Amino acid sequence: MEKITKTTAIPAEITSVIETLEKSGYEAYLVGGCVRDLLLGRTPKDWDVTTNATPEEIVPLFTKTFYENSFGTVGVVNEQTEDERLKIVEVTPYRLETGYSDFRHPDEVKFSTKLEDDLKRRDFTINAIAVSLSKGAIKDIVDLFGGFKDIKDKVIRTVGNPNDRFTEDALRLIRCVRLATELCFTINKETETAMQSHIELLKKVSSERIRDEFIKIIMSKDPKKGIELLDKVGILGIVIPELVRAKGVEQNQAHAYDVYEHLLRTLQHSADKEWPLDIRLSALFHDISKPEARRFSHETKQYTFYGHEVVGSRVTKKILERLRFPAKTVEKVTKLIRWHMFFSDTETISLSAVRRMIGNVGVENIWDLMNVRICDRIGTGRPKENPYRLRKYKAMIEEALRDPISVKMLKIDGKRIMGVTHVTPGPKIGHVLNALLEEVLENPRLNTNEYLEKRAVELINLPEKDLEKLGAEAKEKKEGIEEGNIEEIRKKYHVS
Repeated sequence: MEKITKTTAIPAEITSVIETLEKSGYEAYLVGGCVRDLLLGRTPKDWDVTTNATPEEIVPLFTKTFYENSFGTVGVVNEQTEDERLKIVEVTPYRLETGYSDFRHPDEVKFSTKLEDDLKRRDFTINAIAVSLSKGAIKDIVDLFGGFKDIKDKVIRTVGNPNDRFTEDALRLIRCVRLATELCFTINKETETAMQSHIELLKKVSSERIRDEFIKIIMSKDPKKGIELLDKVGILGIVIPELVRAKGVEQNQAHAYDVYEHLLRTLQHSADKEWPLDIRLSALFHDISKPEARRFSHETKQYTFYGHEVVGSRVTKKILERLRFPAKTVEKVTKLIRWHMFFSDTETISLSAVRRMIGNVGVENIWDLMNVRICDRIGTGRPKENPYRLRKYKAMIEEALRDPISVKMLKIDGKRIMGVTHVTPGPKIGHVLNALLEEVLENPRLNTNEYLEKRAVELINLPEKDLEKLGAEAKEKKEGIEEGNIEEIRKKYHVS
């Protein structure tokens, strides 16, 4: 046992659970990831308590609990708190586990009266530390396996024999990499060697569990390191062999790196920008099919990758579905990959082409597509995130997205004008609409059914020459406003 001199405040909801157990004559400790995070100065995402009380002894001590598992874990519900991380505190009896025939769960669980029995069954030393509390702060640490030192040394090692720990629960293989990535720790050599010896066991783990750990790696601050670690120990070849095939695949002169390194650097930039999961996945997989699409052009003396975005979207769909990603995520990521090669010469591309691209990817996804493109650019080794051509494209997208100024903005149409004026179809209807639009542009509050119908009756009775003149003046004014709006957009992006 090692005394901690620095006190750390513990939420009242957690302190209350431990005090309730202790006042009833039981031992109670914080344990696992929450202790690790506290010692690292991080805010725990969840809280776990271990005790020598059995589930039948725990449940009566609290107002609201649930107990629906075979591992003895009782969920203590705190309904008063607004903090989601404190709504449920898991309280688990000290326990012993034996037999792991499925390489994931124990065949038999026995409750114990010794804290040591509970700590020695845990995965890594940094997660096998228990702390007692006093007056809402950490009092003492129970560290039987050197976890406190490993936290200070930033090392991840298993509790006891690493071969035993990984054969007990094969998910620990990828969890080890995830922790090293999230915490910026290294993996102990003996632990790493054992991981490499048991990689095939990951095939026994459900895709959903692997996906959840993979997401945490992707959403970390340094996912590039995480993917490299997965590759180093051999996990990447089991989980996403398509990425491994990208290693060493050379590109043309526009790229400073091979396909694999480019994908990892593209992913890392998306993390540096703190962009969401779908953009990060798109960044990682956007060029996944360049290896199979690569051809050497004897004419240009360079490699080409025609159609890699089309093939890549299909391959990515298979990867994400294999890992059981939600259909909505699969749809968006594959769409972003399918259209990530939109970039063309901004001097020749038309606004209608930009509108078609928006139609292909969806209005709701167009800016995410631009962000993927930004990551792609940085991933090539280029220093500038927002060059002129990219800014120009952003301006064209914003121009294409804005609501055009037209008579469609009016709360009246030609059919309604004919209804209230009893006039047959003809040029006068168009002149009236344009004249009404000019008035609404001057004063948007006039855009009501009542005013427009009344004003239409007045305008329709004007001589046709006067009405035609009003309509022409309105069109000229509308075009001037349109030009001003476009000019403002271009100034925003510093383009011409």
